[in-house]
Amino acid sequence: MDLSTEFAAELAYLNTATYGLAPRAATDAALAHERDRVAGRLSMPYLDECVERSRTAFARLVGLPADRVAVGSHVSHFVGLVAASLRPGATVLVADEDFTSLLFPFLVAAGRGVNVRSVPLDRLLDAIDSGVDLVAVSAVQSADGRIAPLDALCTAAAAHGARLLVDATQAAGWLPLPVDRIDLLVVGGYKWLLGPRGTCFFAGTPEALADVVPYAAGWYAGQYPWDSIYGPPLRLATDARRFDLSPAWACWIGHAPALELLAAAGVPAIGAHNVALANRFRAGLGLPPGGSAIVSVAAPDGTAEWLADHGVSAAARAGRLRCSFHVSTTAADVDLALDLLSERSLDLAGRRP
Repeated sequence: MDLSTEFAAELAYLNTATYGLAPRAATDAALAHERDRVAGRLSMPYLDECVERSRTAFARLVGLPADRVAVGSHVSHFVGLVAASLRPGATVLVADEDFTSLLFPFLVAAGRGVNVRSVPLDRLLDAIDSGVDLVAVSAVQSADGRIAPLDALCTAAAAHGARLLVDATQAAGWLPLPVDRIDLLVVGGYKWLLGPRGTCFFAGTPEALADVVPYAAGWYAGQYPWDSIYGPPLRLATDARRFDLSPAWACWIGHAPALELLAAAGVPAIGAHNVALANRFRAGLGLPPGGSAIVSVAAPDGTAEWLADHGVSAAARAGRLRCSFHVSTTAADVDLALDLLSERSLDLAGRRP
């Protein structure tokens, strides 16, 4: 599978875990919208159509019915709804290393009596017991690319009567997810889903969604949004759309073509491509193969900045160099990064007394 021609990167981009590159079709759609906005030619039906195209493509990509998918702007908003819906005294189990958009809403809820237990990720599975009401974890860790044992977590949570909330922001689009077993799923759209910042998805089983209160409901959460803009009574959608936020339309115009590109390619092909490139990178560094599209390696301070100066985009996270590989990445990009890291290692070695 080669989708690299759909992108216009001017450097070797190993940084999707920070921000996914926009495909050409997405950029063209976003620019056309801005030209229409300047000219006063906005079409409300078209804007709504882009939201629904995005919802449908995301659902197809991860393997869910579209009526179980809500749209919003940020992960912490939807996690906040889950946290606010927990009863005082409920216990949430989280991983010490997880991203704070998943953690902070529950830590805020601790102020009204929600108990938050935090353990290292590698102890999360064993920490699930009958006292846990909700397990919240990222499918893939942002800092280092570690993959959570989702199937085992689903089994353990169900066995102890707990629900499982999964943040798949660093996973959806390349890693197969057991969505039929995950109670609640939240995904930020601007990384592996290649959207502009400002799109997010929230999904779950009907039973789990029924226990989440749509505290942020507005007109777009109505059964018929354009008939829900004024006055009572409350008339929310009966499916997951009751959690919809009023969309930042420009974001969804840019996201729909990107999601459709990914959905057409499919997670198995994308995942195989991404992990193959990650393992090419790992092999070049003398590391054993892995199963993640994110590779975290020890590197001297300033390495990410040095790579950027030499035409490679990567990130520094948790004191290490983080490189991530997606459909916009090529083998030539990987090899350039390896050559540069070898050069830097030799250069640093030569400076030692």
